[in-house]
Amino acid sequence: MITGLLDNLDTLLLIAFGTGALAGGVLMLVLRHPMQVAIALISTMVLLGGIYGLLGVHFIAAFQVLIYVGAVMVFMVYVIMLLDARDPSFKRRFSGMLAPGLAFGLVFLELLAIGVWYGAPSSSSPAGRAGFGLQQFAEAFLNEYWLHFELTSVLLLAAAVATLAVIKGARKRNG
Repeated sequence: MITGLLDNLDTLLLIAFGTGALAGGVLMLVLRHPMQVAIALISTMVLLGGIYGLLGVHFIAAFQVLIYVGAVMVFMVYVIMLLDARDPSFKRRFSGMLAPGLAFGLVFLELLAIGVWYGAPSSSSPAGRAGFGLQQFAEAFLNEYWLHFELTSVLLLAAAVATLAVIKGARKRNG
């Protein structure tokens, strides 16, 4: 009884953390002001740390929160503060890519729903076939995909360097 309740609690927390991380990712695409985008990114990274904690990889969860949220995001916020927040482009509500982005998002959600609908194991599945749970996902993630996780820091550094290059170019044009 208790293990069934804990499995359900893990599933509910995983759904809540995943939904929150997805919402933070969507907010990063929709929001216009850089500081609001940084706050959405921080919340997404904290929620990803919660997902890693649920997967049983507490060391990675702690590093996610301490290094990425604590150190890298402080660096990113510092870079964002170098931006000119009075730039009128931040005041526009949406960019011209909103309609194609929404169309792509709807197609993606439809494909995801089709994959979940037809890919879900049925009750007539073979008895020897085990489901894919959090433990198996954690093992696969840490054994096969750890490099992708670490390359995220390189991507964040590249984004910071690109931001500084854009700022320097804009300042040269404006005198």
